[in-house]
Amino acid sequence: MATVALQTIAEHVHGTLHGPGELEIAGIAPAEMAANGFMTFAENESYLRKALSSQASALLIPKIEASIDRPYVRVENVRVAFAKILELFHPEPLPSPGIHPSAVIDPTATVDETVHIGPNCVVEAHAILSPGVILTSQIHVGARSSIGKDSKLFPRVTLYPSTMVGERVRIHAGAVIGSDGYGYVLDQGVHRKIPQVGNVIIGDDVEIGANTTIDCGALGATRIGKGSKIDNLVQIGHNVVIGDHSIVIAQSGIAGSTRVGNYVILAGQSGIAGHLSIGDKAVVAAQSGVMHSIPAGEKWMGSPAQPDRKAKRQLIAITRLPELIGQLKKFLPG
Repeated sequence: MATVALQTIAEHVHGTLHGPGELEIAGIAPAEMAANGFMTFAENESYLRKALSSQASALLIPKIEASIDRPYVRVENVRVAFAKILELFHPEPLPSPGIHPSAVIDPTATVDETVHIGPNCVVEAHAILSPGVILTSQIHVGARSSIGKDSKLFPRVTLYPSTMVGERVRIHAGAVIGSDGYGYVLDQGVHRKIPQVGNVIIGDDVEIGANTTIDCGALGATRIGKGSKIDNLVQIGHNVVIGDHSIVIAQSGIAGSTRVGNYVILAGQSGIAGHLSIGDKAVVAAQSGVMHSIPAGEKWMGSPAQPDRKAKRQLIAITRLPELIGQLKKFLPG
């Protein structure tokens, strides 16, 4: 395993080094797993005690006053620095440019010479693959779709026609982008399909988890804003708009035409009804069912969801029901 000098680590995270910069570090690990030669981390004083009892050769700590018995790097934000150090020790391997013999590329597609296209990929007519794009294997890129530079698609990703993917986007295995929205109208006792003729537009620096599905717009586009992160097994309906830097966590679902603002958090298994508005920096708790629009900055929970303070009061009241029923029985005849 290649080692990295402590001075290099400190410079990489813009931290302050205390101790010998030439000390070689083999990796970073939690306190209970950090062996001699490794670095461990502590976000607060409680974790610092665990770190000091470890075998780690160096520590990553926040700006707190403490007596440290070994070399350390002090930073503004330990969690951010930890992520940067992991990138330093575990850089993602980049495949060489080229097209696998089993790939099928339409002659009208535009494919930059730096693109990597793996086994059994299909790139349809007039698709555009920008510099540095990586298609790992078994990926289908629909007609007239475009993928921005340095984006990576993992195995079995499907992009339906006219999907537009920004730069530095990561789409994980099995995700389906641009499939038909769920649109039907009852016509003489039969559910008649409403043609879904829109597309999906994904901004820069978005990450989309495995087996997530994002429907195309019925008319116009379903949009995912720059920097937003979507977990595994999420369903996003047609014409949904998600703003910038929002987070949608596993098994959540957003029904059609709902607008989600910037820096919103939708926790796991939350469900959002259609045609609603979720304001900037709103937070929806796990397993909540949202039936009404949520103003900016508010936290909602429950099913049906409501402001968290109101919901918590109701939950506390419910826990007291057995006691209250027992008291009430004292006043009932018989």
